[in-house]
Amino acid sequence: MRVAVVQMRSTAGRAANIATATELVARAAGDGASLIVLPEKWPFIHGPRTLEGAEPLDGPSLTAARGWAREHGVAVLAGSVIESRPGGLPCNTSVLIDPGGATAGVYRKLHMFDVDVGGVAYRESAATAPGSEVVLAHALGRGIGMTVCYDLRFPELYRSLTLAGAEILVVPAAFTSATGRDHWEPLLRARAIENQAFVVAAGQYGVHDDGTVSHGRSMIVDPWGVVLAQAGDGEGVAVADLDFGRMADIRERLPALRHRRADVYGASGAPASGTSKGGDGPT
Repeated sequence: MRVAVVQMRSTAGRAANIATATELVARAAGDGASLIVLPEKWPFIHGPRTLEGAEPLDGPSLTAARGWAREHGVAVLAGSVIESRPGGLPCNTSVLIDPGGATAGVYRKLHMFDVDVGGVAYRESAATAPGSEVVLAHALGRGIGMTVCYDLRFPELYRSLTLAGAEILVVPAAFTSATGRDHWEPLLRARAIENQAFVVAAGQYGVHDDGTVSHGRSMIVDPWGVVLAQAGDGEGVAVADLDFGRMADIRERLPALRHRRADVYGASGAPASGTSKGGDGPT
């Protein structure tokens, strides 16, 4: 399977963002990609004006993405959109669309980015509500684990997806420049290595309208942790072929997933039956 990551510098101009994405998706499809992953908030990104960018799942952004899927005969992971919800805060929502334009999965970001980094206070929870479900979707005959950006720092989510059958872990993101310099690639490679799965991560790049700066460096990582492809600076596309035979071979020769001790620490890593200091102390 050939996959592509689309890297963008989105603004508060939805029409312009959709036009840019249309061009980049066409380029990726022309390069032979059958799964194309867009970044987080690709149709609209502007922190203080997040609510202005909210739209329903049948709004203009996902309508465009469904059109791309049908036109090019590809699956589109439509990064994330700000999903409007009557009577409540919107969600940061990722939608997987199959080659026929139908919805294959809907995931609402679980972890809110409420942090202080690079001299900027980010409070995602002030404008969007968290989701409540882990979502494994299926397209092109493969299990696709859906996550968004800050989720990357929570390995238990990725392990849950892998145990449910994920072979590809997708990470649409707008990773900050301040954290991305040191954390983006190591975290992506760690999630790939520990779950022996492909990680396909599409990021925002550069300075946005609200003054925030995204790291970029969108990449595709194999189950051994090898970076197969990486986008450079600026808007663009990176493409790589996923070898599922290699993934199966890695899982067979280094069966770490089968060696898990869920009887000791539980399915999610929590102690299975309380805590204990052990026998006679440190050894």
